[in-house]
Amino acid sequence: MVTKGLQTKQNIIVKSLDLFSVKGYYNTSVNDILEATSLTKGGLYGHFQSKEDIWYAVYEEAVTIWKNIVFKDVRNIEDPLERIKKVLDNDLRNYLGAHIFSGGCFFLNMLVELTGQSSTMSNCILNGFIDFSKLINQWLKEAHEKNMLKPGIKFNEVASFIVISVNGCAALYSSIRDPGIWKLTLSQLNFYISELKQ
Repeated sequence: MVTKGLQTKQNIIVKSLDLFSVKGYYNTSVNDILEATSLTKGGLYGHFQSKEDIWYAVYEEAVTIWKNIVFKDVRNIEDPLERIKKVLDNDLRNYLGAHIFSGGCFFLNMLVELTGQSSTMSNCILNGFIDFSKLINQWLKEAHEKNMLKPGIKFNEVASFIVISVNGCAALYSSIRDPGIWKLTLSQLNFYISELKQ
C-alpha cells in the first residue's frame, strides 16, 4: 500500500521532471515546484533537502522510464546485433519520437545545461551514456564470439559511434521535431550494423 507521504514524494518527482525537462534545471525555481505540486516549503523540504536532491530523484525516475521503453522486448532476442537494432528502434521511435518528456531528451538537455555548472550532476548523466556504450560494446563482443562479425572491428569505437549518433539525432530532433531526423538516423544505423556482419 502506497502511503500519502510516498504519493507526495512521487508527485514532486513527476512534476519536477516535467519542469526540468521544459525549463531546464537552473530556470526552474523552488517556487515553480511549489506551485506545480501545491505544497508549502515545509511540505517540500519534508521530502527533499534541496532542489539538487530533487534533481537526483528526477534523474533516477527518468532513467527508469527510459529503460522501460528502450529495453522492452529485448531480453529474448538471441542475436546480439538484432538486440542492438531493437534497442535503437525503441530509443529513437518509442522514446525520442514519442515525446516521452515534454522538452525532448531529458538526458541530453540536462547534460548540455549542467556541463560546466555542476560536475557531479553532469557526470551522473555522462556515466549513463558510458554505461549504454559499454552495453552495446558487450553485445558486439558477443556477436564476435558467435563469429557473426567481420574481422578487425573495434567494438569500443563502434559502440561509441552508435551512442554519439543517437545523441546527435536527439539534439537535432529536439530543435525542430521533424520525425524524418530520427527515422533517417535509425535507417542508417541499421544499415551500419548490418554492414558489420560476416
